[in-house]
Amino acid sequence: MSIKLDRIESNMIKEISYILANEVKDKDIKFVTVTDCRVTSDLSYAKVYYTVLNMDKKIETAKALKNASGFIRKELMDRMDIRYTPELEFVFDESIEYGKKIENIIEEIHSKDVEK
Repeated sequence: MSIKLDRIESNMIKEISYILANEVKDKDIKFVTVTDCRVTSDLSYAKVYYTVLNMDKKIETAKALKNASGFIRKELMDRMDIRYTPELEFVFDESIEYGKKIENIIEEIHSKDVEK
């Protein structure tokens, strides 16, 4: 991956996080954390990975992010110094849930070892 793409991705994470926290009025989006961003080499598409604080609102948050993606992209156009702003696709980040599952399994194994 190039340094330019790395810089664009990290800048997009920062700017999208700020926009979601301060500019979007939808209440379903308020507790979204942007965890990663992957931009294609031609800057046409960007996958924005996110997590939510309340897992019960995962579906509503996905719908709200899809609806707000045009507004977020427009705001990115104003804030970022790139010729073309990529289309945004929001993807729920499963890695945190997977990490918690692995951590619980390890704790369970350790607790069994302590009991013996």
